[in-house]
Amino acid sequence: MGQRRKSREIALQMLYQMEMTGQPPHVVIDLYYELASGDDDNKNPDLGKAVRPFAEQLLYGVHAHRDELDEMIVAASENWRLERMSIVDRNVLRIALYEMLYHAEIPPKVSVNEAIDLGKTFGSPDSGAFINGILDHLLPEVNRIREG
Repeated sequence: MGQRRKSREIALQMLYQMEMTGQPPHVVIDLYYELASGDDDNKNPDLGKAVRPFAEQLLYGVHAHRDELDEMIVAASENWRLERMSIVDRNVLRIALYEMLYHAEIPPKVSVNEAIDLGKTFGSPDSGAFINGILDHLLPEVNRIREG
């Protein structure tokens, strides 16, 4: 598994925890790494050092821009209120949209494909298609913002 993919998975898990507990990012980060210290991936210090910065960038970035991201997601989601979406789906969408808007070094299509894979891995059987539909709808606006 690539380092950025692992970072996205970690960010998703931390965002899920934030949403479930209401804890701030720094508390969730500390707790995540404390609990994950027994995980094989985190026993490898090189992998931990490689994935942690990007995971934390995603977590803090989504947290800081959440209102903006949510507004765009809701606008692209016909007949879907944000609170009706699963926690996994809405946080995968937030991560992908944040990446697309604020990480110009990552091509938007890569963010979309990674989000679809995250949705398929952690969401429901329909998550991949749902996430793809919303992000595909947002892609022209994202491209306009990135070019402008």
